[in-house]
Amino acid sequence: MANAQETLFDLATTTRMELANEAATNQLAAQIASVASLGDVYAISGGLGAGKTAFARAFIRALGSDEEEVPSPTFTLVQTYDLPTASVWHLDLYRLSTPDEVWELGIEEAFVEAVTLIEWPERMGSLLPANRLDIFLEAGVTVDSRWVTLKGHGRMAGRPKQAGIG
Repeated sequence: MANAQETLFDLATTTRMELANEAATNQLAAQIASVASLGDVYAISGGLGAGKTAFARAFIRALGSDEEEVPSPTFTLVQTYDLPTASVWHLDLYRLSTPDEVWELGIEEAFVEAVTLIEWPERMGSLLPANRLDIFLEAGVTVDSRWVTLKGHGRMAGRPKQAGIG
């Protein structure tokens, strides 16, 4: 029987690696952010406490500055950032009841005019864009480590390689 990871990703075309600590997670986020462009969608999934917001925070700071305040959008659902290199929308969809609620956030604008980071992307169901990079985080072998699996779809299929990953 396939495990949960195998149902989310085609293992033959994924990049999977262990991140030793939060600094390694921040470095990976910065690498991916370095090749981000308008219209990119990054679907960040994993259980509670897996490091989704930490990854998003590092990604946003890599495009802005280390001083950039990056609160979790858990209660606001969306935070937007007008950074020197791009506008970034950071969404946390955990509290959505149905996929259609995502349209109330104005997300179609983000998909065209910004870089979009989506925590809990599975809440979008079939509305999740086909062109995206899936970032799956899970606990590692130590309390500080994480496993990350990257899977590009459509025009973002080569994004990890473009960022020098895998």
